Amino acid sequence: MSNALILLCILIVACLTIGVPIGISIGTATAVTMFFTSKFPLIIISQNAFTALDSFPLLAVPLFILSGNLMSYGGISRRLVNLADALVGFVSGGLAIVTVVACMFFSAISGSAVATVSAIGGFMIPEMTKKNYDPGFSAALAASAGSLGVIIPPSVSFVVYGVMTGVSIGELFTAGIVPGILLGLGMMVICYLFARKHGYPRGIKQSWKQIGLILKDSFWAVMVPVIILGGIYGGVFTPTEAAGVAGVYSLFIGVFVYKELNRETLRGAFRDAVLVNGAVTFMIGLSMAFARYLTMAGIPRMITSSLLSFTQSSIVTLLIINIILLIAGCFIDNISAAIILTPIFLPIVQSFGVDPVHFGVIITVALAIGFITPPYGPNLFVAATISGISLESITRHIWIFCLTMTAILFFITYVPGISMGLVHLLYR
Repeated sequence: MSNALILLCILIVACLTIGVPIGISIGTATAVTMFFTSKFPLIIISQNAFTALDSFPLLAVPLFILSGNLMSYGGISRRLVNLADALVGFVSGGLAIVTVVACMFFSAISGSAVATVSAIGGFMIPEMTKKNYDPGFSAALAASAGSLGVIIPPSVSFVVYGVMTGVSIGELFTAGIVPGILLGLGMMVICYLFARKHGYPRGIKQSWKQIGLILKDSFWAVMVPVIILGGIYGGVFTPTEAAGVAGVYSLFIGVFVYKELNRETLRGAFRDAVLVNGAVTFMIGLSMAFARYLTMAGIPRMITSSLLSFTQSSIVTLLIINIILLIAGCFIDNISAAIILTPIFLPIVQSFGVDPVHFGVIITVALAIGFITPPYGPNLFVAATISGISLESITRHIWIFCLTMTAILFFITYVPGISMGLVHLLYR
């Protein structure tokens, strides 16, 4: 078994190193390892891949991706920024705090970190730069706040984790609410302190009449998370059905209310959704076959025994797992890393009595930090591309957000009530 694990790791690392897509890397490594180290028939790979994709909850992934694109193209994100500016833009560092709040609003719609950075950062980074904010800080903030897209529900990452483990997606969504808000508040504190230190100007405090007008204009945009999350938690529809409702609602609002969706923008929204979903679906199918092989070969059990022989402390074990997750996030995207590592680590943490829902939040938050850690850091590249600011300037400021998110990660890890409090209140 140890030979199988070593060969599997070497093949995955080798494929990723030479630039092979993650889905193909996982499938190839699984097939080669099975061929040389086991008597399992290779047809297991295709059978498990197709079985994994024959999943109703998995349908939420393309639908949430599409709804996020429709909202971005349809003017909903801009109206959310206007509302956030009216509510908090007048405090010190108001424009930066507005960026965080807007990203939190949009995260409750899109379920995607990269989409959140692109939608909100596209016009907030230039606005902060105009107000004499350091360009590198502005881009780093947008990249960091965008990572909330995979934590604040609805989240594509939670959907994938739920499909892999059989854990309730509704419970995962609920468990992500408080950690997402806590991370957002941590970023707001950084913005406030940074603004006070550098003397950045406050925004203009809006009158109640102006706030009312802005709220009226953004009403249909604000209703998106209300409908999605309210419908799920109220038992009106499942997370998958909520994703379908979000797509139809976003299409209707973008075409008939805000009238910013036309033939060209619709084509772009659907094209982006198809491309992203194609890559994600391919990864999920082969990764589920990979997870099945790990179980059949007894690799998770072997790793669990090795780790337990090293330490009997749940605190130390969770510390080691978090460090591995943070390192993995530096090199692999969050969904791929979760697919690879969940079948290995979940049995370990369950042996210490950690709830699978709680671990879903831990692994999602830990890998979300990977969105802003070089050399992978996709949010950094998106922020650099849409702003024209060099990666060097962004990375000089990103460390403070990485440290803040990491500190909150460990707080969430060792205080389960942060993520599980609402779950126990609403479901158990």
